[in-house]
Amino acid sequence: MTAPTMRSTEHSITVAAPARQVYDIVAHAADWPHHFTPTLHVEILESGGGEERLRIWATANGEVKCWTSHRVLDSAALSVRFRQEVSAPPVAFMSGEWRMTPLDAQTTRVTLLHEYGAVDDEPQSLRWIDRAVDTNSDEELARLGQAAELAGLTDELLLSFEDSVEIGAPPPAVYGFLRSAGEWPRRIPHVDRLELTEQADVQHMDMDTRTADGSVHTTTSVRICLPPDRIVYKQVVTPALMTAHTGSWRVTARGEGTLATSRHTVLLAPDRVGEVLGPDATLATARDFVRKALGRNSTATLEHAKAYAEALAAGTGEGSCA
Repeated sequence: MTAPTMRSTEHSITVAAPARQVYDIVAHAADWPHHFTPTLHVEILESGGGEERLRIWATANGEVKCWTSHRVLDSAALSVRFRQEVSAPPVAFMSGEWRMTPLDAQTTRVTLLHEYGAVDDEPQSLRWIDRAVDTNSDEELARLGQAAELAGLTDELLLSFEDSVEIGAPPPAVYGFLRSAGEWPRRIPHVDRLELTEQADVQHMDMDTRTADGSVHTTTSVRICLPPDRIVYKQVVTPALMTAHTGSWRVTARGEGTLATSRHTVLLAPDRVGEVLGPDATLATARDFVRKALGRNSTATLEHAKAYAEALAAGTGEGSCA
């Protein structure tokens, strides 16, 4: 069998930010879901000595793909080289490099290189990969530029927080409630509508949520189920106040019960604060509003998970014979 034909591509952008600042965003892959639209979730499998292994979930041509990559980070040369160790079909292999070239103290030329081939050298697969690489590279470079240029506001724009509930039931019952989101409209009062499709532990979810003031917000999310204890997600359609919203549900055994935790990370859209919250609203106002709104709903979901799991454990809940 002959080796697949190798394609090479180059995409670039000029960013109004120092090269080191741009490099830091590329180097910190765990933050990519907040910055890069296609990236859904990143897990760092190994890290040390300027090298790391990552497991990445991202969209490509509207499909969710997962692969494992090895990266070499060269902070002196301001470059990051990558090579997929385990690719997702139709990709047979892929490697490349991010290069940050300073044009002056406040301007950087970013170049993103790819080399790749398709399984069985299929022309249709090559066209699929060409389109995915072009689309995702252009989107990532554009968002990288925005993130670098707003880096001075990151502490104000980015907020992360957790809420936890103690549950007197074993983790599997709690995890089952959180994973079975298709049942939420009849189990959780603030969920008006939810459409769910699932394939290989990846869930696509369209949901209408009612807030305390009675307004309804529609969101579209991709959830990645990581049994037996985690579900991570990213909203791919967010409310106007947010540029990005990622989160997770985590269940941890606590004695004979469970500690269930909801985590949110939000990147605010600074140009939408006045439009959404009024002309006098500030970023501090927006942070407080988002913290309360998301925390209220996720805590309510955890309280309903608690009631469900504890009733199930007592033999009085759904599916019991009591």
